[in-house]
Order: sequence, then C-alpha cells, then structure tokens
Amino acid sequence: MPTIRLSAAEATVRFLAAQATEIDGRRVPLFGGVFAIFGHGNVAGLGPALHAVRRRLPTFRAHNEQAMAHAAIAYAKTHARRRMMACTTSIGPGATNMVTAAAVAHVNRLPVLFLPGDVFASRRPDPVLQQVEQFGDPGASANDCFRPVSRFFDRITRAEQLLVSLPAALRVLTDPAECGPATIAFPQDVQAESLDWPTAFFRPRLHLPRAPEPDAAETLAAAALIRRAKRPLLIAGGGVKYAGAEAALAAFATRHGVPVAETQAGKGALAWDHPRNAGAIGVTGTASANALAACADLVLAVGTRLADFTTGSRALFGGARLVALNVAGFDAAKHGALPLVADAAKGLAALGAALEGWAAPAAWQDRAAAGTARWHRTVERVTAAPKRAGAPPTDAQVLGAVNRAMPKAGIVVCAAGGLPGELHRLWRAPDAAAYHVEYGFSCMGYEIAGGLGAKMAAPAREVVVLVGDGSYLMMNSEIATAVAMGAKLTIVVLDNRGFGCISRLQRATGGAPFNNLLDADAPAVDFVAHAAALGAQAQRLDGIAALEAALPAALRSRRTTVLVIGTDPATGTAEGGAWWDVPVTEAPRDPAQKRARAAYEQARRRQRAGG
Repeated sequence: MPTIRLSAAEATVRFLAAQATEIDGRRVPLFGGVFAIFGHGNVAGLGPALHAVRRRLPTFRAHNEQAMAHAAIAYAKTHARRRMMACTTSIGPGATNMVTAAAVAHVNRLPVLFLPGDVFASRRPDPVLQQVEQFGDPGASANDCFRPVSRFFDRITRAEQLLVSLPAALRVLTDPAECGPATIAFPQDVQAESLDWPTAFFRPRLHLPRAPEPDAAETLAAAALIRRAKRPLLIAGGGVKYAGAEAALAAFATRHGVPVAETQAGKGALAWDHPRNAGAIGVTGTASANALAACADLVLAVGTRLADFTTGSRALFGGARLVALNVAGFDAAKHGALPLVADAAKGLAALGAALEGWAAPAAWQDRAAAGTARWHRTVERVTAAPKRAGAPPTDAQVLGAVNRAMPKAGIVVCAAGGLPGELHRLWRAPDAAAYHVEYGFSCMGYEIAGGLGAKMAAPAREVVVLVGDGSYLMMNSEIATAVAMGAKLTIVVLDNRGFGCISRLQRATGGAPFNNLLDADAPAVDFVAHAAALGAQAQRLDGIAALEAALPAALRSRRTTVLVIGTDPATGTAEGGAWWDVPVTEAPRDPAQKRARAAYEQARRRQRAGG
C-alpha cells in the first residue's frame, strides 16, 4: 500500500483540504478555511502545516478565539451547512475561549471543527505552561470542557488515531441529524510526530447532503391527522433552510391552504409577503401567528427544535395535536408529537402527495389572511419614523429605518438582547439567506463576528449587523479583522446605556430596576472613537432622520462603517408576543412581586404537560 511520510499536523490539514462538497452543481472545498490564533500549543505543529497548504486551505487570523469560532459558525449557517470552517488555538485559555462558541454551534446544530492544542500526551515536561492540573486525574485537560458542547469529541494521543478520528468527525459534521461541532483535542507533541500515512487517506472525497426519505407508515399516520384538522398551522424552523426545502414549503402551504408561522431559525423560509406567511411564532412572535397557534387544532412542526420561545413555554398551542417532521428523531419525538422522521423537503413532498385533494377550510384561510394583513399594518405603524423630534427612538423605529434601506440582496445579523425579538416580529425578510439571527443560545458577542462569517460566506451580499451597546462592549475585536480582510460590514450600534431588555424583564417579573442600566452620571462610551481606532468609518447619529440619511452612503461604501444611535431602553414593541416561563418568587415581598406571581401562576395553568 503506497504511503507518505508526514507529521500528524500535516496529515490533518492535508485530509481537510481533500474534502469537497457540491453547491449549485459546482464542486467546491468543504472547508472554506481555518481560523487560527497561534500559541505554543499549535504554532510549531499546525502552524507550518497550514502554511504549506495555504493556497488550497486558507488560514485566517482573528483577534479573539471565541469571536473567530462565531465567525466560523456564521459561515456555516450562511452556507446552510453545506460548507464549514475549522478553528485552531493554543492550549489553555486560547482553547477554552472557544467553549462558548462550541455551545452556540451545538444548540443551533451547526458544523464547525475545533482543533484546540493540548498538553503533552507523553507528559515529559508535565505540567506545561497553561496546563490545568486535576489532582486526582492526570489525564484530564482544560479541553474536557468541550465534551458536553461537542457532538463529537476525541483527544489524540497517538498520530495513527487520526485515521479513525478525522473521518468520524467528518461524518458528524456532514450528517443532517447529528450535525454540530466536532472537537479533536490535539496535543502539541503529537502534532509534531511523524508517520507513514496511506496515500488513500488523502484521496479527494465529495460530501453530498443526505436527505432521508420518510417512512410510509409515519407519513400515512401524519396525513390522517392533518386531514381531520379544521384549523391547521405549520411552523417552519431552521431545518427547512438546511434541507433547501423553501420551494417545497411554499408549494405545500399554497396547495393545501395551511398558514405558516416561522421560528427565529426558520424566518425567511417564506418571503415575508407570501400569502401563506402568517409571521413569527412564539414569545417573540406576531399577533397574527400567535392568534392562530392559540386556537389551532393541529400543528405541523417542520425542522424545529420546539424550544420554549417557539412554544410559548409549552403554553401557546397546548390544545393542538402535534406532528413533528424532523430529520432528527430526537426532535421529532418532543412534546408527545406524532413523529415523521425525514428530510424536510422529502417529508413535505410525501405529505403533500398523501393529502392530495385536501385543503384547510376556506374560513380558516381567510382568518389567517385577515390577521396577517392587520399585522402588516401594525409593522408599518411601530417601525415608522417618529413624528415627534427629540425623544430617543425605539429599537423598532431603528430597525424599520434599516429594513427600508436594506438592499434586497442583503443579510441582517443579530444575536442577543431585545433586538432579536424586535427583528423576529417586525423584520421583512425577502428570502431564506436574508435573515441571520443566532437565538438558540442567544449569545452576546456573536453579532460582529457573525457578520464577518456571513460576509466571508456571501461576499456579494451586503451584511448589516444590528448590535446593542452591551454586546458591542462584550466583543468588538473582529471589526479590526473585517477591516484587515476587506470584508466590508455595516454595523448599527443601538446605545441604550446598558442591558435594556433584561431591565424590562426585571420589572415585568416584579423586580426593582437594578444593575442593568448605567447610571446617569456614568461616563458615556465613545463608540465612534473606538470603532475608528479599529479602522472603521464611524459616526454618531441623532435620531431616525439622521440614520436614514447615513444608511445609503454606509451601504454603498467599500469600508466597514459603524453607525451609532441612542435608543430608548424602556420601550419594546408591545404588540405580539406570547408568555415566557421565567419563574417569579413564591415569597413576594411587595405589591409588584405579588402581581407578577399571580400572573405567573395563571399563565402556568396553560402549559402542555409531558413529552
């Protein structure tokens, strides 16, 4: 058998460079590149190995390990999981900085390969710089933190283990049901060890997305339930996008007259103005979709994890029968649903065939259309520019201005705080790629790094990042990376001087305002000077009119631009929404807490039990 002598690090990057996928009939590398911040745990091993293959597998330098991992996750999300990236760091803090991002990828079912450096497998110089010692377990490492937030985890102690571990990681990264982060902890001494590798290991391999067909019996059972429904509602999740099932969804909804509500991950699966798009579902949902959910007798959940924000903490559609079409059996069986385990496009096609001649009652279709029309008028009202000058604008008014200025081939990126809720119910997404909000883990700090990853994946599209001042201060370093790479972003910073959405939640649960907003005498952060110091164009804007005037130039510019605008921390969109289970004290001390506890107990009675 032919072999080639390589170090373990060289073998790893050569293997990654040999993986390919197919997009729109064109063969492309599966890995778009490797984000790397070098240190003593990877600079002498993976460093020269990456340098040798840099033309086939480019290496990108970031400024923060967590941020570069967020960018890699956003890259995969923008590519609907068809392409991905790897991330490598030194041992110790460089590695553990990525653990938060690993959780983001795990919750959102997105592929990214983590290659953190690790301590010596041989233990010759034990303990080394940055090594975490577990007194009773000499084999433990800081990288064990990755175990609960990885779909696949391995620590390589001998070079030949990569012959098994790398293909196993690729299987998970490319599997639609198991998809998520894979971690291969790579001791720095093993990276440098050499081996005679079989050349067949580096043979080019094409990874095509698997699309499992539905089981015939499950399909017939699901169709029988749907046929009996008088008030059906379809909930579209991120799985619709990852399966490329947007056309199948539109065809099913149109042919059978079923209104469609969208999760955060599924938003854009139907264009916002599609006749069957009833709007966003759940805690951050629209009045139109939530009204349908509250009285639906059947819910067909397609490609969604059915998390608490989607289900209104299991209280939103507690009286409906539930059919869950999902490629992952784990998700299809949730909440006592009748499972239909399949690819979203294949499952919808099979259901459509089994439902030939059936459509939802005309009265239900009319009710959905009327509710959606009312909601569109609500959106126009709450996102319109304020008529009265002087008062700080609301988040809704800011995103309304941005949405109106947004080119059709644009991507909005956001992640945490109050903005994802405003976006979910108010943003008008023309297609599946236009809406990029990380809300599975709701990770503050994802926004700017995520914008970078989205731009790298879709360089021809304008990428607009909406970020609050709190998230901006948590992680902003990738502005410098975007500027250095020429990956142009438009970043709108909404400055409400603190954590406004949590302050509102604090008051809604009976608490006194405390530790969320900055005091009036606290110094103002000069975001404009800061962004300019990182290499961006930046300006502070006074009100919506100034924002509307600045946006066209920022979108046309070839340089990353940061626009800063002050906003009202006390006001969120009152319209829409559903209950969210946030426990209120059982020992209330004042009238506000007593009112909040009484409301909480009343809402809990609507929760769906079991499953």
